[in-house]
Amino acid sequence: MTVQEAPSRDETLARMRAKLSGIVPDVELQIKAGLAYEINLLKRELNAVILGHNYMEPALFHSVPDYAGDSLELSRVSSETDADIIVFCGVQFMAETAKILNPEKTVLIPSKKAGCSLAAGISVEDVRMLRKQYPGAPVVSYVNTYADVKAESDYCCTSGNATAVVKHLLALGHHYIIFLPDEYLAHNTANEVGIPFVRATRDGALPLPEKAVIGWNARCEVHELFTVNDVQAVRKQFPDVVIVSHPEVSPEVLAASDASGSTKQMIEFVRKTDADRYLLLTECSMGDNIAAENPEKEMLRLCSHRCPHMAQITLEDTLASLQHTQYKVELPDHIIRDARIPIDRMLEIR
Repeated sequence: MTVQEAPSRDETLARMRAKLSGIVPDVELQIKAGLAYEINLLKRELNAVILGHNYMEPALFHSVPDYAGDSLELSRVSSETDADIIVFCGVQFMAETAKILNPEKTVLIPSKKAGCSLAAGISVEDVRMLRKQYPGAPVVSYVNTYADVKAESDYCCTSGNATAVVKHLLALGHHYIIFLPDEYLAHNTANEVGIPFVRATRDGALPLPEKAVIGWNARCEVHELFTVNDVQAVRKQFPDVVIVSHPEVSPEVLAASDASGSTKQMIEFVRKTDADRYLLLTECSMGDNIAAENPEKEMLRLCSHRCPHMAQITLEDTLASLQHTQYKVELPDHIIRDARIPIDRMLEIR
């Protein structure tokens, strides 16, 4: 990475105002711009790269990341960077993935409290139990899992390529695919490829149809809050609204929506749509960030669900992470070795 002069404080504030006026109060922008300036200055001195997930709060998302995107996109970026330090403005499992792909680099996460309900919803012991219940079925672990679970898996996937991964395994001749841990994403993916969904239990193997996606009982604590009643209430007030849902919502909510997709796919949808107004059923910061990128389009601001884990990542903590080289992501060598295999397989499938 070539060291370049960082924008001045005034330039940083001007850029943030141009992007976030009307979304973030100006008094907040004035404070955040000073933090962003210091971060951008320091990352150049340290040869650090900052990766920002789409769920980051707007003042951070639109000021310090060198690359922003969804889990799949940032995984690809982290595998190709020549920076000495990777600062992952996202939750723990994302930073772990970057470490797996860059074992010799320093990987930092700004907050050690940034977890994930999905990642906490599946354990290595659960994966081993399911392998015994359904011998021969490949295990696909959503990228929203911790490194030790990835190390017990055959493939990883994101919401952006989950369907492609399942279709790939079906084409290889597998009739049963264990898909962990998000029940709703597994169910929606099964519906997308046209095969049944079966939710596994700890009580032993269930009878299976000719083909099936075998899921688990964990859900995203944010996306499971959206209901069909929410969709119906919005349509009653705004009959012409286009509703786009993340595939971690329930199958019923997805069916009531007009479109669905990963965070990257949602961004692309909004860029291309000619709808008079739209609504995103996903994490609130994501909606704010898309609204900032598309000021000429009308987004209904009805979201009330914010990820408490993503909210742990702040500009203040990102600066402290660089200043003190905290908090380092460390993983055992055997976990890095074994988890790299399913991640590489994921990255190979477009």
